[in-house]
Amino acid sequence: MSVDCIFCKIVNGAIPSKKIYEDEDIIAFHDINPSAKVHFLLVPKLHVESLANCDSQHQALLGKLLLLAPKIAKEQGLAGFKTLINTGREGGQEVFHLHVHVLGGGEKQRKTLA
Repeated sequence: MSVDCIFCKIVNGAIPSKKIYEDEDIIAFHDINPSAKVHFLLVPKLHVESLANCDSQHQALLGKLLLLAPKIAKEQGLAGFKTLINTGREGGQEVFHLHVHVLGGGEKQRKTLA
């Protein structure tokens, strides 16, 4: 756990989330700023900064993350979906705790200010 990491705080219950799945290794919850009608995150409970920081000791965890994506996507009503792992600042990563975005159901209509 990292004391300053927002996802670690969600994992330990210090910050609430709209949780849709949890086991001993992974938590899944709805994104607070969704980019699609269905947009949830799969987050390992183990704090790993990014995919670039993973090695062979993380192989089982990475496999579990990817195998959970279609299972939870189906439970959320998705017939098809997109997965995304942003890696590093240049790769669009904003929270430096490994996580997988799962998106589907079409783009969410964003409100614009006129």
